[in-house]
Amino acid sequence: QVQLVESGGGLVQAGGSLRLSCVASGRTFSSYAMAWFRQAPGKEREFVAAISWTGGGQRYADSVKGRFTISRDNAKNTGYLQMNSLKPEDTAVYYCAADSRYGLVSTRYAHWGQGTQVTVSS
Repeated sequence: QVQLVESGGGLVQAGGSLRLSCVASGRTFSSYAMAWFRQAPGKEREFVAAISWTGGGQRYADSVKGRFTISRDNAKNTGYLQMNSLKPEDTAVYYCAADSRYGLVSTRYAHWGQGTQVTVSS
């Protein structure tokens, strides 16, 4: 079992930056793929970015490509999502997820954090 706790959300103006963190405890985080998803009010949860257990295989949603960077530090059991050039449409609750299998859809991931709110003002 893996427990995930996100942090780093907040209120930022358009064009600003935030870095989300996802700290894992429990089973060895380094053997798990990790992803970030987000859910805006009234919308379905959507894929943002994913990374394999080795730190490679980064994939991004088209809407964030070139602005967001996913990374991980297995020594610290922590994953990150660096978000630059934020837009109001990035406003959502951001969730980190982990699973022994790599994937780009939410149903692939068995372990989820509680989410952290990101609000981008115009």
